[in-house]
Amino acid sequence: MQIVESNEFAFRERDFDTIVRMVREEAGIVLGSHKHDLVYGRLSRRLRAIGLDDFGDYCDFLESPDGVEERRHMVNAITTNLTSFFREAHHFDFLAKNLLTSAESPKQEGKRRLRIWSAGCSSGEEPYSIAMTLRDCLGAAGGWDAKILATDIDTEMVARAKAGRYDAGKISSLPAERRLRYTRAIEGGRVEMEEEIKSLTVFNPLNLFDAWPMRGLFNAIFCRNVVIYFSQEDKRALFDRFADLLVPGGWLFIGHSETLFHISNRFRHLGRTIYQKVS
Repeated sequence: MQIVESNEFAFRERDFDTIVRMVREEAGIVLGSHKHDLVYGRLSRRLRAIGLDDFGDYCDFLESPDGVEERRHMVNAITTNLTSFFREAHHFDFLAKNLLTSAESPKQEGKRRLRIWSAGCSSGEEPYSIAMTLRDCLGAAGGWDAKILATDIDTEMVARAKAGRYDAGKISSLPAERRLRYTRAIEGGRVEMEEEIKSLTVFNPLNLFDAWPMRGLFNAIFCRNVVIYFSQEDKRALFDRFADLLVPGGWLFIGHSETLFHISNRFRHLGRTIYQKVS
């Protein structure tokens, strides 16, 4: 049965089911039946890019040995990348107020080690907001070894985030002092993050359902608006892995529509989608 009528591409129920299954296998994202139009709209661009005119042919290609790279493009196209600087500002306010008194910041070679992970960094606004918060708090406080790890399954977003270049309107909501200190104007009415912000942050592609290469513990993990399409079982497993990688008393920040209620007992709720590791 064809479920989307279009003059451009045929899109049948079996094509949708195949894509739903592959997105679930590749990225852990569960797409409901109401996502037909979203899948069609976002993947139509991929069919045009590789010169196909039927979703059935596209699915065959995805499942072939030659489709490995295209599966990455498929996931990139499906994932949502809505973000902004200092989105859910209360998270950064909490971080700023509690950063210097974090219970677990052990000294290493005379410096206090601080590690934060932005898991699902999209185009970089979140980790750069964290970096600005760190610079504001630690700029005058010596003796800190601070780094931010920023990861995303969308490799194109990771590359864009690493470049740190944005339309000037993206930073219009930042206070003037932050705009002047942390960004610089470049050609085409755009801005680029200053090196003192970029130097704090390491960007890498990462699928949260793959093995994680990190071995050191984090003081805080931001995973906001990432798990909304995950199954309860996958959420449970992911938050358990996050707890394993947090220092005792470390913080987990999640999205405004997400919760750990009935999902994980390894955190206590501090309020407004902020959690603290307890075990």
